[in-house]
Amino acid sequence: MRPQLLVAALLVAAQIAAGWGVRGHHTVNRAAVRTLPADGPAFLKAHEDWIVYLSTIPDTWRYPMEPTLKIIEDPNHGWFKEQFSMLKEIPRSRYEFVFALDAERRKLAATNPEAAKLTNVRWTGTLPYAAQETFEQLRTSMRRYRMMKQRGEETKLVEWEIASYMGRLGHYTGDGAQPLHDSVHHDGWAGDNPKGYTREPRIHGRFESQFVDLIEVTAEDVIGRVAAPKRLADPFVSILAHLDKAFSRVEEVYELDKSGALADKEHKAARELVYERLASGAELLRDLTYTAWVESGEPVNFNRANNPIDPKHSRYNPATGTAPPGEPVKQ
Repeated sequence: MRPQLLVAALLVAAQIAAGWGVRGHHTVNRAAVRTLPADGPAFLKAHEDWIVYLSTIPDTWRYPMEPTLKIIEDPNHGWFKEQFSMLKEIPRSRYEFVFALDAERRKLAATNPEAAKLTNVRWTGTLPYAAQETFEQLRTSMRRYRMMKQRGEETKLVEWEIASYMGRLGHYTGDGAQPLHDSVHHDGWAGDNPKGYTREPRIHGRFESQFVDLIEVTAEDVIGRVAAPKRLADPFVSILAHLDKAFSRVEEVYELDKSGALADKEHKAARELVYERLASGAELLRDLTYTAWVESGEPVNFNRANNPIDPKHSRYNPATGTAPPGEPVKQ
């Protein structure tokens, strides 16, 4: 590779390696594994290093060299609430969300063409759908594990499969815990700026990578902040609540940056924000994993009423060719 091309490739890689950076994502997944309860999938503790390794892999699916993959994956790492504030409800289906956005885009096209350009998944993100979809993949693999165990079959390979889904799910819960992944102000303050916050894109890396590395975060720093395990009544609702909570901390990141706290290893408030946010990502990952485990042991109920691709389903939408699972979530 010519030197110029190598430099360009490295610059692209630096821009794509978002999320919490390696240390933050590793911390989220490691803390989640270590806080799994005894009545959960305890066998995953033996796969801790594999689950930790996979925490950063979804970011490697975002390179321009794999354009088809990048198109679908890029939005999976953000949830920019301001861009879809006009929606009164959040659909539970990725496709329903796309269609809802397009309906709004068509309305805006005549009156506010600039806003219309930003009313699509590229600018809104699709993180909760990536998390929910991966959660369901995790649950199906656990159901398979239980069946194999019951038949006395070797479970080594399905254990690795389960660990793989947990590892990748942790990337999304981790990204969602980072406030700048939940706002249009992800790479510098956008729009009106009465408080004079930085518009510099590097604030993103200063918070999630440089400061995290500066304070040398470890799983032990966050485990004590992770609440007791619980089964989630509605995983999708819990995912959305997780993103909303992170969104509420956006301005705090900018205030800390403005004060110079992100360059101060001993700054208590900045450290506590990082610990609390990483703990939130770990807690949701652990609870989603535990919930998937419990639900995988329940009787399977499959019929026309809950088959989303059945045209006779009561909520079937011809535009998407499916029925969205469950009721939408009110904003």
